[in-house]
Amino acid sequence: MRATRYLAPLREGGSLPAIIEADDDGTYVVKFRGAAQGPRALVAELIAGELARALQLPMPQLALIELDPLLARSEPDAEIQALLEASGGLNVAMDYLPGAMNFEAAMAVDPQLAARIVWFDALISNVDRTARNPNLLRWHKQLYLIDHGASLYFHHNWPTANPQSPFAAIKSHVLLPRAASIADADADLAPKISQALLHQILVDIPDAWLDVPRDHYVDYLAQRLASPRAFAEEAERARHV
Repeated sequence: MRATRYLAPLREGGSLPAIIEADDDGTYVVKFRGAAQGPRALVAELIAGELARALQLPMPQLALIELDPLLARSEPDAEIQALLEASGGLNVAMDYLPGAMNFEAAMAVDPQLAARIVWFDALISNVDRTARNPNLLRWHKQLYLIDHGASLYFHHNWPTANPQSPFAAIKSHVLLPRAASIADADADLAPKISQALLHQILVDIPDAWLDVPRDHYVDYLAQRLASPRAFAEEAERARHV
């Protein structure tokens, strides 16, 4: 898939994603490789997003999109020009949900779904699903997960990565007060993530975005899923505080 037209920037986030038209006549939200967060943010987007989809959590479809840096020539904004020029090649595209609303506290959420999302975010160490920045959309009465570039933060410092560490930041999760049993979510979701699934997700990530072998991610997440799962126990304790 190739980008054909830059439509509009989305300035809510620091990475300056954009709405892009592609040659399949679809419209996508694109995260750019040339943004300040670099390719690791795109690696996190793909791993987390495809894990969410494998767990049947509500997540817009992801794809890789080819960007020709010549697209920058038609953009008058110097910041956008520089971003597009630095992002030639593959980037991450997510289905655009036209008319979607940002999540608000008054919106109803199914407690079982809330528990599953809390469990998932604890697994991937997602620091970016708080009341201040929920990264949730409501579209056609359905909740959708977006923006996982800040997750998997261990890959910014591999020597200190500890798969068995809990995730204390889960206490600030926007859906934690609404969640049903995290232990029940753990029992349901953990068996669905196999090493084969992890390998399948990692194989589709472009080589140029990785600074470690793919097995590093597979091994880390597999070990994190090994019993007892400290991250799930931490989330369940936080639910009762």
